[in-house]
Amino acid sequence: MSIQDLHSLFLTCDSVSIDTRKINPNSLFVAIKGERFDANTFAKEALEKGASYVVIDNESYYIDNRTILVNDSLTALQELAQFHRNYLKLPIIALTGSNGKTTTKELINVVLSKKFNTKATLGNLNNHIGVPLTLLSFTTATEIGIVEMGANHQKEIEFLCEIAQPDYGYITNFGKAHLEGFGGVEGVIKGKSEMYAYLSSNNKKVFINLDDAIQVEKTQSIEQRISFSQKNTSATVYISQVEANPLVAIRFNETEIHSHLIGLYNSNNINAAITIGKYFGVSDEAIKDAIEAYIPENNRSQLITKGSNEIILDAYNANPSSMKVALENFIQLDKLNKMIIIGDMFELGDDSLIEHKAIVNQLLNETQIECHFVGKDFFANQLEKRNFHFYESFESFSNHLKQNTFSNQMILIKGSRGMALERTLELI
Repeated sequence: MSIQDLHSLFLTCDSVSIDTRKINPNSLFVAIKGERFDANTFAKEALEKGASYVVIDNESYYIDNRTILVNDSLTALQELAQFHRNYLKLPIIALTGSNGKTTTKELINVVLSKKFNTKATLGNLNNHIGVPLTLLSFTTATEIGIVEMGANHQKEIEFLCEIAQPDYGYITNFGKAHLEGFGGVEGVIKGKSEMYAYLSSNNKKVFINLDDAIQVEKTQSIEQRISFSQKNTSATVYISQVEANPLVAIRFNETEIHSHLIGLYNSNNINAAITIGKYFGVSDEAIKDAIEAYIPENNRSQLITKGSNEIILDAYNANPSSMKVALENFIQLDKLNKMIIIGDMFELGDDSLIEHKAIVNQLLNETQIECHFVGKDFFANQLEKRNFHFYESFESFSNHLKQNTFSNQMILIKGSRGMALERTLELI
């Protein structure tokens, strides 16, 4: 069956699914092999649960004329998504970066939705499977699509751009994330910049932060640049004032925005949404309303009150770059009683112990705040300091919390997803 014929069948369905646990009636089920399972074995179950068609790549699981046999189900999903993107011909904004992708994507979406029917990546479905699923969620009613792209190795962003074919792109930043897969910071810059290469070669437009020297350097070949800056008044959008104590407040033109986002590191995420909103003709007042109404969730820079304690919960993910700026921001907060709880950072490869040591040294040099370090790599870098406490596992840390109470504290909780430090909330 050709991709065009498959697309014709897809248009008769209401949705696409790759998981029979979440299948909807009249959906197209695509059986994708995983590391631990073969989704072809679920094709019959998908039909029984209401799928109209199933795409398989193992003829042993052929059922009836509702079964579409292809050479490779994942490739078929990706080609179907690319075909659908070209069928719709709607403008697509793509974004990637080491930190802040999802928050920025959500901010862009709430701003643009003030004027357009928008649709954006759900959650963090931003890989070689998530991007196609995002594209296939767009319909003829969608006026602007917003696609988040994640990567942990070279050529991944290039591949995702070929599928999504964005008209606009934005890279949040270049930091120390996924060092193991990228092979160091230079590898991160090279990998993320694959988006710039696509935009340049296809004469598309880019949004950039003029205060980021790497962004400025890597976009020299792109003629159509829309910029923002907190320093350069010649930028397309000049941000005249930024504060965070702890919530971010921003001023541009004559408009003041008081967000629910924590930390100076979130200011550029807001600035990007402002700039993209302005480019697409959203009014300053509508931009303000959208950003002020946005409340972060899913353990991303959430401000939570528990008893007499205020908690900054930023436990969705962490890498050396995001950890460094989160700590810098927390240290400068104008609060009397502060506590830091940080967990190991994952996917750093051979640099892991070095990067964890750098974070310990940052706190050693900059603060007398009570600091709790949780995880094997922080534990391997333990040292003697009155206000430093190291725990090899979350279990040993939780035992400490059960035996000690505290009140009237401002607490930062940050760590990689695998540490699941949001569990700390149950113990405070």
